[in-house]
Amino acid sequence: MPKRVDHEERRAQIAEALIRVAGRRGLHAVAMRDVAAEAGVSLRLVQYYFETKGRLLFYCLRYLTDGFTARAAGARPAAPGPHPGPRAAVQALLLASLPTDEESRTFHLLYSSYAILSVTDETLAAQPFVDDPDAAENTVTGLVERAQAEGSADPGVDARIEAISLLAMAAAMGTSILVGQRTAESAVAVLRHHLDRIFTTT
Repeated sequence: MPKRVDHEERRAQIAEALIRVAGRRGLHAVAMRDVAAEAGVSLRLVQYYFETKGRLLFYCLRYLTDGFTARAAGARPAAPGPHPGPRAAVQALLLASLPTDEESRTFHLLYSSYAILSVTDETLAAQPFVDDPDAAENTVTGLVERAQAEGSADPGVDARIEAISLLAMAAAMGTSILVGQRTAESAVAVLRHHLDRIFTTT
């Protein structure tokens, strides 16, 4: 009896091969033939699942985004107890986005590359790869507002603006770590400094 092929598993295998190759060589330098060789499959099979490089890139971008979402959701706040509080939850989300290990480094590198490519690649630009692009912003805003209601955050700050600022800062810090401008430890110190400004000690 012929073996049943799991098509989603095969697509994931190809996407992970693209991630590995792009992590070593850069997204712009990856060809479908390189991905096939890395995955240990034929070029024809890659083309069967993804007719064009654009479709392969788009699928891989969604795959990366889902992986980061799961990583952020699983980030453990550095505080004891089942309900560590809004600040710990915000800090965990921000730190999960920094390239502090091989997985997060590759994610940040490829995600940044995708963003740049989408400026000039009509295929990528025409297909939004994030179902809810404001999800992280809304989450952080809600946590700051909750802290304000509980009396553990400055009531005078604008929760939405602070959320936007923190997420933008984390993204910029991630890039500065990648290019060697600063260490992960110094980036974390900067983020904590700004969290101290927003959240009050109780």
